[in-house]
Formats: sequence, structure tokens, C-alpha cells
Amino acid sequence: MSGNIAVIIPAYRAAWCIAEAVASALAQPEVAEVLVVDDASGDDTLEVASTADDGTGRLNLLRQEVNQGPSAARNRAIAESHSPYIAVLDSDDRFLPGRSAALLSIKEEWDFVADNILFAGDAETIAAVPALDTDQPPRTRQIELVEFARRNISKRGANRSELGFLKPLIKRDFLEQHGLIYDEQLRLGEDFVLYAQALAKGAKFLLAETCGYGAIERAGSLSGNHSANDLAALAAASREIMRTLPQGAEKNMMQRHAASLDGKVAHRRFLDRKRSEGLWPATAHLMRSPNRFLHVSWSIAQDKLSPAAPSPLPRQLFSSEEFERP
Repeated sequence: MSGNIAVIIPAYRAAWCIAEAVASALAQPEVAEVLVVDDASGDDTLEVASTADDGTGRLNLLRQEVNQGPSAARNRAIAESHSPYIAVLDSDDRFLPGRSAALLSIKEEWDFVADNILFAGDAETIAAVPALDTDQPPRTRQIELVEFARRNISKRGANRSELGFLKPLIKRDFLEQHGLIYDEQLRLGEDFVLYAQALAKGAKFLLAETCGYGAIERAGSLSGNHSANDLAALAAASREIMRTLPQGAEKNMMQRHAASLDGKVAHRRFLDRKRSEGLWPATAHLMRSPNRFLHVSWSIAQDKLSPAAPSPLPRQLFSSEEFERP
């Protein structure tokens, strides 16, 4: 069996789901390698992953000696793989049948190409999706850095639709040419940062209309329950990209993205301080910065007055209407 895609699957305590992810990758004829990197889970993640081996010699199981985070796991898999195309698959997600063939059928030149994501509440919904029709290449559209950054600024009351969720097919040559790897200081938003860095360096990033990636959205899995330090590291990475850009729309939008994260950091640190020290000490500390006090007060008021409703499932990340020609 021949192919030209390396699928990399970072995994941490994923014994409950990893076999299905591996099987979905091996079921794609275009896949030459599947590399699972166990990030020092301390359980039987790799043993369970091995049960999905189809005997074609494409499965490579790797173990980190210490937990280093998803970026380090991805970088190791990229370094130990050889195929010209790279695809990331989260350990609790699935490739849908025909996904790789549909993306590789696109004739237009690209450096990154991503399809739609189906968010579902259970594996059965994803398993019921029929194979993609690959007789005709899917419709595509290009996204630039301004749109990408704007669509990664979350909006209250809206479905989670940040483009940082995308899992594109990536040309290895582009990463190597520009020295791009996943930022190992990040435990959150590592995909967003890599994609934004690539776009800042001129990557041609296409969106394909087809839906070939399935993600199981469990309660709290996309709720933004990240530490203040994780959010602050992502804001710093976003601001670092901003500093590399000339004055203009791209720089301004990256600044907006970083500022939106700054607000989340302030909110999370207030809640952490309130939990450890009490309401009044936390409020007194927050009032040292009037701007942060106003932002956090407004955020809390919105949470109380109009709590966010859970997103309906199943749903897709973006709409096919984006591909309609004017």
C-alpha cells in the first residue's frame, strides 16, 4: 500500500479513544505513516493504539519519557516521519472516509489545505457519515492572515467557530523552508500559532468545502477551561507574530487577537485570586488596573445576565455559503 501523507497523533491518557483515531487514519489509502506519540501518559495508551494496527507496517508508536505537551509530541512525530504531506489528528477525533483523497484531488496550488469539521456529541454520529464523493475536487477558497486572526477572536453567544480548530494537510517543504515547528512553550493554541506564523510568511492556505474531520465535543471539552498562564503564553505568542509584521491590517488584527486574550487572562486571574483569597482582596487587586477592572466587570455581568448556551450538535465549523460565488 502506498501513500504520501504522514498522520501524527499526539496522545495523553487516550486509551479510551486512541484505537478509533488510529483506525480512521489507517483506513485512508493515501496515508503512508501513522505516528502516535504518547506524552508520558502512564497508562496503556500505546498498547491500545497497537490493537488498531492493520498489518501494513504504517503504524509507528513512540513514547515520551516525560510529559512535554502537545507541541513537543507533534514536533517529534514530524521529525521522525518522512512523507511530503503532514496531517494532525487529535487522539479523540476521527478522519472521515475519503477525506485524504478529497483534499489531494484539489488542483490549485496550496501550502495548507483544510476541510470542514463535524462536531458531534458521540462517536456513532461520526461513524454514520457516508464516505466523501471524490469524483470531483471540492470547491475551495483562500484565507489570509487578517481573516484567520479575526475568526479566532471568540464571540459571546456564538458557536465556537475559531479557525484555529482546523486540521489542515500541510506541505512538509513549506515548514522546512521557513523553519517552522510547533511552539513547545504552548499548552493551548499551538495550532493557531503555527498557522498564523505560516500565513505571515506567505503560506497559501485553502479552505475546502468538504467535511472530512470528525470531532467529539464532550461537555467542557471546548469551554475554554485553561489556566491563566496558558492563556498568557498564547497572548505572548500572538503578540510576537504581530511584531514581525509591517504596519497594516495584518498587524492590527493580530494586535486585536492578542488584546482579546489579555482580557481572558485578566478574567481568569481574578477568578483564581477570588478562589484563593476571597472576593474583596481579588477585587482590590484588580482595581489597580482600571482598564482590566472594567473589562472583567463587564465580562462577569454578561456571564450573569446572559450565560452562554451550549452549541447545538451536530454542527460544522463553517458554512458552505462561504463558497458561493458572488
